[in-house]
Amino acid sequence: MNAIHTFILFVLATAAFGQTQYAFTNFAGLPGGAGNVDGTGSAARFRFPSGVAADRAGNVYVADKSNNTIRKIRLDGVVTTLAGSAGQIGSTDGTGSAATFGGPWGVAVDGGGTVEVADLNNHTIWKITPAGEVTTLAGSSGQSGSADGTGSAALFHVPTAVAADSTGNLYVADSANFTVRKLTPAGEVTTFAGSAGERGGADGTGSEARFGRPTSVAVDGAGNLYVADTDNSTIRKITPDGAVATLAGTAGRFGSADGVGNAAQFASPYGVAVDSAGNVYVSDSANYRITRGTPLASLPLQFATHTGSPRILDGLFQMRVTGPSGSNVIVEASANLQGWMPIQTNALPSSGLDLSVRVDKKQSQFFRVRLAP
Repeated sequence: MNAIHTFILFVLATAAFGQTQYAFTNFAGLPGGAGNVDGTGSAARFRFPSGVAADRAGNVYVADKSNNTIRKIRLDGVVTTLAGSAGQIGSTDGTGSAATFGGPWGVAVDGGGTVEVADLNNHTIWKITPAGEVTTLAGSSGQSGSADGTGSAALFHVPTAVAADSTGNLYVADSANFTVRKLTPAGEVTTFAGSAGERGGADGTGSEARFGRPTSVAVDGAGNLYVADTDNSTIRKITPDGAVATLAGTAGRFGSADGVGNAAQFASPYGVAVDSAGNVYVSDSANYRITRGTPLASLPLQFATHTGSPRILDGLFQMRVTGPSGSNVIVEASANLQGWMPIQTNALPSSGLDLSVRVDKKQSQFFRVRLAP
């Protein structure tokens, strides 16, 4: 009788194309519960929260649009009110609660602690110093458009968010133009991704990309941008060279599911932020919640066998796999650990997946399992 020379190797692989996967959970606020309450975690209440931003200490700032205030969430989930006065609508520069907003839909915090606010009704970008003084940074109050330019010569059309990178550049979600704009430290505004007036959900580079309605942007330490694409109910990612890809959610799918990649579902996400650890926070507005995406450096696949050791029965190797529910797992085979060929793709249910892989009695074999991109 010929011996079966079969070797089994299960390898944890990161996602293809170098894209990190995220698992989303509730952080602050309560799904279905609107209000204006400071508190901790699910005890806090927001009223149509939109933009979010995180500082270097991990504090998160929320543009609470329908309350016309800027809220702050500490690392421990404690929520307080930072600026503006609930129920007061206007365009008044001022300090702290003396300032009024016409619809604060986005916030950013730069390295020096300065907060930038995108005012969608005034079509302007405001700056708030660490001392709390509010002034106009770019755009012209009450005038909408898509003109590139410097300072007040630049025009926005319902800007809903702003984010700052490490070199002082700002990025603006210019929602009604369906574009992402760039604002340099010198005040020059240009179009970074998308094309003014062109709507869609296509990934691409620069003006080739399309957005359903970009309403928030965030920048990580490597210069990557994260965009809340509200009308597509997706989170998009833009590399420093302007390449746009979908990070989480599925265009046109509206829901409230936690999950990885396109298994996650959002209901009109209006804000996104990323902290120094790479966690992505999403203001999932129509669900009245803040979700958190945790980067998975290595994909959390776990393996167990039916009998406690690899089992070959009727020419099949059998093993149970558990991991992120809703994702797809790919089984690959190799004869030399160099070239790998896909032999199975299976959906991964929450209860785990029983794999059966046929073995070859005439040659050595290696197998690996990874999550699909």
